[in-house]
Amino acid sequence: MSRTGVPDDAIRRVAAAGADDAGGLHVELLGDFLDVLSVAVCEGKPLQRRQLHRFRARGEEAAQQGVALRALLDLYLSSAWRLWRELPAVIAAQSDPTAVVSAGEVMLRAVDDAVAELAEGFQLARRSLVRSQVSARREFVDDLLTGGADVVGLLGRASGFGLHLSGPHAVAVVTATREFTDDNPLVRAVERAVLGSKGDADALVASKSGKLVVVFAAPDRDAVDHVLAGIRSALGPGTDDDGRVQLQRRALDGTWQIGVGRPRTTASGVVASYREALDALDLAQRLSLTAPIIDARDLLVYRVLVNDRPAVTDLIHTLLTPLLEARGGAGPMIDTLLAYFSAGGNTAKTARDLHLSVRAVTYRLDRIRELTGQNVNDPNDSFALHAAVLGAKLLDWPATELA
Repeated sequence: MSRTGVPDDAIRRVAAAGADDAGGLHVELLGDFLDVLSVAVCEGKPLQRRQLHRFRARGEEAAQQGVALRALLDLYLSSAWRLWRELPAVIAAQSDPTAVVSAGEVMLRAVDDAVAELAEGFQLARRSLVRSQVSARREFVDDLLTGGADVVGLLGRASGFGLHLSGPHAVAVVTATREFTDDNPLVRAVERAVLGSKGDADALVASKSGKLVVVFAAPDRDAVDHVLAGIRSALGPGTDDDGRVQLQRRALDGTWQIGVGRPRTTASGVVASYREALDALDLAQRLSLTAPIIDARDLLVYRVLVNDRPAVTDLIHTLLTPLLEARGGAGPMIDTLLAYFSAGGNTAKTARDLHLSVRAVTYRLDRIRELTGQNVNDPNDSFALHAAVLGAKLLDWPATELA
């Protein structure tokens, strides 16, 4: 028998029944709640501050154990109403009805105060845990994509975030009109699309420098295509006036584009794939490529041009500087060549893309042959002109003077 008049076995029975009501939680999470509550009702006094602080600590402990707040509150409230029928004042209600009223007021206040402290401690602990997890995730993403951390340690940390870097992985980077942040709903939408309903896919989705980054397992091309399709599905279909794909207006207005690097193994391979994806997006911007997905493997020839700047400069000087003599300068002629090559040599499509007549396009192509001596209908001349105009686009010539 406790000093409150409630038998110890009754306290244990009440605690066990409350734990069952809460889904089988451990009775240890109650601490001395039932004893303290019984004493408060017996003495007719509210709970003291030091007692309430203990319940706040219980809330923090439950949050750290991963207990759901609803289950925790159910444990305490179920135990409280079960305890009520065991209290001496309730048992002796017929002989002293006023004592029951007083006991009820004290008990309701004590339960209210205890549960408030319990929930406050739980929420504070959860916020602290979330902050630490977000910080750890952000640190891992930065270390993984910059390649500045210990590789062995990085491999161990990767498994905690759903990545197993022993196999080939690729990186997709999404850039949009508006920058991505971790709290952007589109980040969660892409994550659900990539990870699947069970969330067991080998992938990581995060924002970095205003872009959305997806690191995913890429054992074959089908796996890459599957992930890219998931990203596109989450971002949403549609095109704007320039022909570029748009985000769904329900989430975020603006155009987007995906750059994807080639699959590679280990953590250093992820860094290389990430940089390739960024380079692909940069080249797409410089070349005015509007395709929704820019694959680094399709841009290898452009990288050759970028990496050999002296040769590209010489090619532009040799083949394209005569175009400066054209009416309107070299710019319109270069735009015509780019559109012509993009259209696969189809003059009619080139005219439509440039909003010109077929006759105007034909005139420009003839004028290019007169000035440069290169015929777009000749395979060798066409290849040289194509490389030259791509180089001009990359180097922003003739707007920018060549070194």
